Amino acid sequence: MLNKIATATIVTIGVLASDVAWSGTRSDSEFLQQGTIGNTRHNLTQRQTAGGGPTGTQMDAVRNNYEQVCVYCHTPHGANQNIKAPLWNRTVRTTTYTLYSQLSLSQDATQPGPSSLTCLSCHDGQTAVDSIINMPGSGKYNAALALNPDAATTKTLLDAWSTTDDAFDHYALKDNNTECLSCHSPSGQGGAQDFSAYALGTDLRNDHPVGVKLPTGAEWNVPSGTYQNVRFFDTDGDNRPDKNELRFYDSGQGFEVECASCHDPHGVPGATAKFLPTFLRVSVDGSQICLTCHVK
Repeated sequence: MLNKIATATIVTIGVLASDVAWSGTRSDSEFLQQGTIGNTRHNLTQRQTAGGGPTGTQMDAVRNNYEQVCVYCHTPHGANQNIKAPLWNRTVRTTTYTLYSQLSLSQDATQPGPSSLTCLSCHDGQTAVDSIINMPGSGKYNAALALNPDAATTKTLLDAWSTTDDAFDHYALKDNNTECLSCHSPSGQGGAQDFSAYALGTDLRNDHPVGVKLPTGAEWNVPSGTYQNVRFFDTDGDNRPDKNELRFYDSGQGFEVECASCHDPHGVPGATAKFLPTFLRVSVDGSQICLTCHVK
């Protein structure tokens, strides 16, 4: 598994607007879903100031508010070398996932590659959302957080980052209605947005398969573009994988479906200025995203 972590794609980082890395409280109404990642749920500095959900006081008690959007995933220096991902700042865990295995699958799925593991570093619930190796501020780099830190080490090192929003605990997106979902679930605190659908856990049997090779045959459309280790549907003919084009990644075992095949964590504008729901690359209207690959 660690070998697959270390051999994979580099996903292009979108350049974010200069107003992304701001501090201060954000209200639930400001999940505008347009413009920049700063206006989406992937801005982990946001917390509600109204509406009955978790307040700044509650949020800042259970995750470090680094007051920068990008740092929860990326760092310009001292990136995690245990995964081939763009300037990766998050903790990496060596995990064996339970894979999709329905009879309809034309070939066996393999363990997720880096273009899924980056997403799963939050969405499998094993790692605190604020568990990064290079925290803002001088002397805040912690190599011990790079690979498989134990719970005590994680808490000690994350607790050492000190601001007025200092957290006493560090919650993860677990799939059992605890930690983040103790508020962000139907049984959680009233007013908090429900994130339970995004807590995938390590059992991926009920999710679209990842780590499965690009199929061939009459039931599949053929991607027209190839750029380095990416095959993609080059809908605009510019010979590069644009963020609104589905793609497959080669992390050493051939071109495969990964989370980032269909999702862009920075957001993709749809027919209007608003980003497509759930960070999709292509709209679900009329099953467009499905029919990009599947001939039905």
